[in-house]
This record gives sequence, C-alpha cells and structure tokens, in this order.
Amino acid sequence: MPKIGNIELPDFPLLLAPMEDVSDPPFRALCKEQGADVVYTEFISSEGLIRDAAKSTMKLDIYEKERPVGIQIFGAELDSMLQAVDIVEKSNPDIIDINFGCPVKKVVSKNAGAGILRDIPLMVKLTEEIVKRTKLPVTVKTRLGWDSDSIKIVEVAERLQDVGIKAIAIHGRTRVQMYKGNADWKPISQVKNNSRMHIPVFGNGDIDTPEAAVKMRDEFGLDGAMIGRASIGNPWFFAAVKHFFKTGTHLEPPTMEERVDAARRHLQMAIDWKGEKLGVFETRRHYTNYFKGIPHFKEYRMKMVTSDESADVFAAFDEVLEKFGDFQFA
Repeated sequence: MPKIGNIELPDFPLLLAPMEDVSDPPFRALCKEQGADVVYTEFISSEGLIRDAAKSTMKLDIYEKERPVGIQIFGAELDSMLQAVDIVEKSNPDIIDINFGCPVKKVVSKNAGAGILRDIPLMVKLTEEIVKRTKLPVTVKTRLGWDSDSIKIVEVAERLQDVGIKAIAIHGRTRVQMYKGNADWKPISQVKNNSRMHIPVFGNGDIDTPEAAVKMRDEFGLDGAMIGRASIGNPWFFAAVKHFFKTGTHLEPPTMEERVDAARRHLQMAIDWKGEKLGVFETRRHYTNYFKGIPHFKEYRMKMVTSDESADVFAAFDEVLEKFGDFQFA
C-alpha cells in the first residue's frame, strides 16, 4: 500500500490533479464522493499569498470531507515560497505540493512551474528548504523535462527524494510539448524502477479511460494515477476506473437525472463558496462534459454558458431533464 508520509492510501490510488479554475472545493467534493483518494487544490501563487491577493487566499479553503487534501503552491523565489508555506500551514492541509510542471507562459517566464526544469539545482534547493520548513509531507508534481533533449527525470526524482519529498507525480510530457502529442509513461516507469526510489511515483497525462489506468498500473508498474482533464465535468470517472479495476467491466454511464443533479449541486456549492457571479461563471466549463453526447443540445448549452443569473441556469437544468430525461448515454 503506498503512503504519503503517514497518510495511508489504497492500492493504486486515484488522485485529482491540481487544475487552475477547476479543482476548487465544489468540484473536489464531487470527485471525492465518486472515489478520488487524494485531491489537490488549484495551484496557488506564492507571491499572491504573500500579497494577500483575494484570488490566492480563497484557494486555501479546504473542508474536512475532502481529506486527504494537498495544497499546491508555485513560485521560484525561495523567500516567497517559504513564506507561502507558513501561510499554507495555517489552513491545515494534509500535504503541501510544489508545482514544478505548469507549462503556461506567464508562470514559466518567472522560472516557476515547468520553467524551473531549466535549473535543476534550483529546483532541488527550493524543495529541500521547503521540506525543512514544514512538518507536513511535501510532494512534487512535475514534467519529464524542459524538452526532449533535457529529460533527466530519473536523476531529478532521485535528488528530490533525497532532500525529503514523500511522493512525486510526473506528467508524461515535456514543457515544450505543452499538452500536444501523446504522454510518454516509459520515463515515469524508469523512475519507479530505479532501485533507489522508495517513495510513491504517480503517473499523470492521458489517463482518459479505465483501460488506460489499468495499463499504467499493470504494464508500467506505477503506484497510482493522477487524473486531470478526464475528470472535468465528469467526476464519475473515478468511480468508473475503480469499478473497472474490480470487475473488468464498464460502469453504466450516469443517467440524465444523475448528471442534472450533479450539475445543480456543483453550481449551488460554487455559489455558496464564491458568491453568485463567480459561482455562475466558474462552473460553465463543466457543462459541456456533464451533457456530452446529447444530440441537438446546443440551445440548452448556450443558456447554461451565457446566463449570468443562476436562476436561469437552474431553469435550463430543469428544461434539460424534462426534454431529455429518457436519453440513454453510451
């Protein structure tokens, strides 16, 4: 059984990846209900935390029902990262995760996220100081390397383990690839098969079917899967993977009633957490996937993603249930 510090996990745990504007408390709650074993917050800027920027501090909100939960921070300045650790600790998460993988230009240009893959000694030094600063287990999420010519992930993972991290999640692409092409899990497997490694090694990237998760477990021998894009608007993905592990068969897709119920709850939790305006705005990205595969759905989707009033969105959900209630999802 893998462990992150003293946190015991089931065999081949499923982790909800930290995703900007996605992995917020309402969505994490839905994923947790469907079988996510560990959930991570959206990534939080260390500079934003120090400035007490509202958007950053709001991301520190965690709730008892989502434990174990990790708060993910990013930055490249040691002092800022250490101050951020002190602030994060007050929210009492179970894990502090360092983002060394975000490929977005505005992050990378500051040498943060995947930008730090161009300076491995700095990456190791930052990690070492953060581990020293906190009693919480520290984990890292990263990519294979900056580009295909600089993949040293086996050595990097070993060095990060040696300075005290308790688990590593690796996305099977380089920074240069962004999200293009296929994720390559072979180098992640090489990290796991390094005889010096003793911490859990989690794979990330292109786990979009239960079969992919089985392959990651059985062919590549990894300790768990970190699920990202496959879960957007589809919190049932975790349950589907676990059902497949257990039975070798596919879980029946959620009914229209279950989808509408999840969308309603998601929106209501978002409003309760962020207020009407932001709650309505930030749940929009999920609706396309909640209702994927329904023919002639555009009119209803447009209502959901263009309405600024939650009453209109809730009314659209009711209409969908009435009109498409018997629709059978494949």
